[in-house]
Amino acid sequence: MQAKKRYILVIICCAFLAYCYLGGYRLKGLQALFRMRIRKDPDNLPCYHQLHYQYTDSAERADHAQPLPDDDLFAPPAYESPRSRDLAPVPAFQGGAVRRITDEASASFKSCRMETCFDFSKCSDKNFYVYVYPPEPLNSLGAPPPISQNYQKIISAIQESRYYTSDPAQACLFVLGIDTLDRDSLSEDFVRNVPSRLQRLPHWNNGRNHIIFNLYSGTWPDYNENGLGFDPGQAILAKASMSVQSLRPGFDVSIPLFHKQFPLRGGNTGFVVSNNFPANKKYLLAFKGKRYVHGIGSETRNSLFHLHNARDFVLVTTCKHGKSWRDLQDARCDEDNREYDRYDYETLLQNSTFCLVPRGRRLGSFRFLEVLQAGCIPVLLSNSWVLPFQSKIDWKQAAIWADERLLLQVPDIVRSVSTSRILALRQQTQVLWERYFSSIEKIIFTTFEIIRERLPDYPHRNGLIWNTSPGALLTIPTFADTYRRFPFLLDKLGHTPGLNYTAVIFVQIGTQLTPNTALYKLVKSITKSQYIDKILILWATDRSVPPKKRWPSTGHIPLHIISGSTSEDRPSISQRFYPHEQIETDAVLSLDEDAILNTDELDFAYQVWRDFPDRIVGYPARAHFWDDSKNAWGYTSKWTNYYSIVLTGAAFYHRYYNYLYTNWLSYLLLKTVQQSSNCEDILMNLLVSHVTRKPPIKVTQRKGYKDRESGRSPWNDPDHFIQRQSCLNTFAAVFGYMPLLRSNLRLDPVLYRDSVSNLRKKYRQIELVGS
Repeated sequence: MQAKKRYILVIICCAFLAYCYLGGYRLKGLQALFRMRIRKDPDNLPCYHQLHYQYTDSAERADHAQPLPDDDLFAPPAYESPRSRDLAPVPAFQGGAVRRITDEASASFKSCRMETCFDFSKCSDKNFYVYVYPPEPLNSLGAPPPISQNYQKIISAIQESRYYTSDPAQACLFVLGIDTLDRDSLSEDFVRNVPSRLQRLPHWNNGRNHIIFNLYSGTWPDYNENGLGFDPGQAILAKASMSVQSLRPGFDVSIPLFHKQFPLRGGNTGFVVSNNFPANKKYLLAFKGKRYVHGIGSETRNSLFHLHNARDFVLVTTCKHGKSWRDLQDARCDEDNREYDRYDYETLLQNSTFCLVPRGRRLGSFRFLEVLQAGCIPVLLSNSWVLPFQSKIDWKQAAIWADERLLLQVPDIVRSVSTSRILALRQQTQVLWERYFSSIEKIIFTTFEIIRERLPDYPHRNGLIWNTSPGALLTIPTFADTYRRFPFLLDKLGHTPGLNYTAVIFVQIGTQLTPNTALYKLVKSITKSQYIDKILILWATDRSVPPKKRWPSTGHIPLHIISGSTSEDRPSISQRFYPHEQIETDAVLSLDEDAILNTDELDFAYQVWRDFPDRIVGYPARAHFWDDSKNAWGYTSKWTNYYSIVLTGAAFYHRYYNYLYTNWLSYLLLKTVQQSSNCEDILMNLLVSHVTRKPPIKVTQRKGYKDRESGRSPWNDPDHFIQRQSCLNTFAAVFGYMPLLRSNLRLDPVLYRDSVSNLRKKYRQIELVGS
């Protein structure tokens, strides 16, 4: 009997194993068939959103930081369709999760995509124009329609930018003249009757190709995220506090929440100094803010006192907010309020390694930008929040996620972060703050560039560009299709600039060309250089161009002469920085016609530039300073212990800056140069310093570089210096800050002026140069 039972047990086990094996084999076959279908016809697979799941594992977003091959730096991956290009899953908490989306949210996802709710025919890959509706007419009382300070800043930023057009027929995007930032019906900035106002807009077309900016939606007590009070139709929402359930991926854009005092342009720099030590500050984790006794957002903030120990964890809250806080306070409010008053908020920011960013009534918080600027690593407690610009920015490099439901795990999470990663996270907070979040202008322009990359013919910048300095706003993909052509990426990726340089001589005076004139001698010195590729003469004077026989022989070195302005709307003095098609080398040697430099000086400066291809490297130096008596920036040519400007009358720089100067700088800046016929060299220095956040580099001791016999030189005009001081202040105002940085570095050749044999020296002619 026992043997019979054993036989039956063996048979059952064998049958079970056979079933598992055959079932597993069948499952593997189905998986293989599914993979084969993906390879054969990927377009017929079910839509991502039809699966009713959102995969939030951090591995899905790892491609943001991976560089592509040289030729594909700005091209979307071969497998990426316009529909899925900006589908960036949002982690609800660190480590990843799978979140089921409700039927209502899923329907919202399906409502609009770029290919269904956007007219690409209105847009050009070369010109991306934005039209802003004019203000509405005065009401019956003669008052203008209400508009908040922040919305006026948004409109001003657009109208003063290269995106703006006053012709709606040219526009790709339309921006409302109606203030939609605050849609809380209890707010003083709430604008009423928006639905009827939208219907009166001549180009509304149910919101097609429109973008609506919004910071707050919904009101007490539910703070409905979709409670705008009007139907946005097919308009793109650029909205703060967006959730994964409401975001229409690849269509809407999540933006940060910013306060009313936020700057229009420029903005304050980040607080972290390079190589800031120690890695761990006085407090490991800190937070100071409101505590909601009940309602939305109260669960997390009401529990923070469990983590507070007043030593390395300082998390203090107060009940003192709102008109009726005394009526709503609980038994712990008095103790919380006393602990709250013990700490200064700014001191906590500056002395904390991690800063908690819990959700408020809405998913977003002012704390996010504040801790980002301070270089305090954000620890996010806001499940389902779509972080600002998350489709492009890899927030794993700058922030830590935690789960609201697992608050007590936060101490273990922050203690487990290594010192090296803390430093990397802190440095990345500064990159993101300065490049995308320090001003309203940058936030709006980043929004536009994200939408612009969705155009079918516009190059797609990969994660390397978006997540490293100087960022996507300063990396124009139409310049080149490989990172080898961008000066600030060469060092990061271990490459060197291309060989040789193009000399560009700007002729503004045009004296008679003889063997004794400075221009003639300058061309001869250049032709002797072993690194010269070609010479470009920009003839910007009314005098006729000398015949070819009067120019010195250049041998095999090509010499091109471009006469007159190449465009009516471009100021003639700025054509020296125009990206002429004849300039094919990375290095550009910019020279004034009366510059006096010998061949050794040119070659030495070029060799220095090859080590610093992202900077201006040259001879004549100037400095800026703050004048307290005039409450303005000053400009000096005096010989001091520091400098911040290297004049482009004798300097090397990368040709990409010509492209930026012509195609990126504000028209207000170029107009200032045009009206003064001056200051173009100062503007180029501000541009390069703004891009690199580094000062220029001066070579050798030379103080002067001009031919003093050129009596007609405009630089001898006393008004010239006054103009340059005025330009400097105008430029700083338009940039929103002063980009120039001071330096006291000077590079000289080895053995220069040493009492050794001249035969041992590489640049012997520099010995002959006076100061």
